[in-house]
Amino acid sequence: MLGYYLKLALRSLRRNQALTALMIVAIAVGIGACMTTLTVMRLLSGDPLPGRSQRIFYPQVDALSTDRLRRDPPDMLDYVSAMDLWRARRADRQAIVVDSRIKLQSPDTRQPPLMTQMLSTHADFFPMFGAPFAHGGGWSAEDDDRRSRVAVISHDLNEKLFAGADSVGRSLLVRGSQVRIVGVLAPWRPSPLFYTLAGGNFSQGDTASFYGRSQDVFVPFQTGLEINDGHFQQFTCNALPPVPGRLQNSDCVWLQLWVQLDSATKVADYRRFVADYAAQQKALGRIRFPDNARVLSLMDWLDYNRVVPRDARLQTWLALAFLAICLFNTVGLLLAKFLRRSGEIGVRRALGAPRGEIFKQCLTEAGLIGLAGGLLGWLLTLLGLWAVRRQPVEYADLVRLDVSMFALTFALAIGASLAAGVFPAFRASRIVPAMQLKTL
Repeated sequence: MLGYYLKLALRSLRRNQALTALMIVAIAVGIGACMTTLTVMRLLSGDPLPGRSQRIFYPQVDALSTDRLRRDPPDMLDYVSAMDLWRARRADRQAIVVDSRIKLQSPDTRQPPLMTQMLSTHADFFPMFGAPFAHGGGWSAEDDDRRSRVAVISHDLNEKLFAGADSVGRSLLVRGSQVRIVGVLAPWRPSPLFYTLAGGNFSQGDTASFYGRSQDVFVPFQTGLEINDGHFQQFTCNALPPVPGRLQNSDCVWLQLWVQLDSATKVADYRRFVADYAAQQKALGRIRFPDNARVLSLMDWLDYNRVVPRDARLQTWLALAFLAICLFNTVGLLLAKFLRRSGEIGVRRALGAPRGEIFKQCLTEAGLIGLAGGLLGWLLTLLGLWAVRRQPVEYADLVRLDVSMFALTFALAIGASLAAGVFPAFRASRIVPAMQLKTL
């Protein structure tokens, strides 16, 4: 029967082409607007470490509050707290991170010096976050302890300086200090760049820092402090440091610590450890409010920082509302179309067709309209995403319609058209045959 209903639907759609086109365009425009905004929202609110994020956590303690308790602990850690927590080695993996601007060049090439970003961190950073390598690998824990002058560089920097060749073993001059390249990352761009996220910048619409590309140079934490001494930026301070940029002994928070905990038991133990550490520091007179300490999961950290910009959320709700309006109009058009065929439906009912079959016939026609609307909506979605990629926002080049969103486009189109067709199909199936036969 499905084949027969498809033939009837095609014949009915060809019979009034203007009305058919209007319904298809209504669904397509709604689907295009909705899928464009949903694709952007999926990018902005997605998991930056699929399969790993549930094991990644971010500890916080409050070493700044003095006279009054903050509502939340500072987004970053002071040097003493970060190093104490790191040295305790209570996590499966752990890494302190801090980024800074640097000037570098390669003595092996004729490339001029360039300004870029350096991340000072620990050896666990790469396996903890699953950073892929094209050449070589990360440094070892022994390199962390020895403050070795080694570095991992990004795929982009390797392309700029060495034309994409294997540069392991070659040298860089970072602020005049020579470091040896031990690894080159494959293209890697977590979205957002969560491991330097802090301050709730997304609530103010500032996405530039967190949807750009990752840092170009990665060095051992203490090595980075030595190379870039005096050039780090404080996040928040109770008092400005005596020497700007030298923050190790300052009353400032400027570091982030990320830990990997592989079981629920380890998560509970680590949370107790952080709480006990804060209580211990209160006894030493360094922390006044030990209860203002916590350990957030990666996804909770993103939520706390309101990763999705407010305008993106608003646009999504507006697009969904627009889709609802398009479906409401489609309901009216389908109802008018089906009721205009009351005579045809009355004859079928008089010949013995049950109401259920009439309902299926009309719903098949609505589904066919949805399929056509989905195809046109897919094209409009591609056009909309192309327009987004032309916008001056850092995440624009990441916006793509992947396979799952492609499938969702057609599922949403067909589902929406079937939903819009339920009431008109129900009304058509309730047509009384005798009343229609009298008019023939």
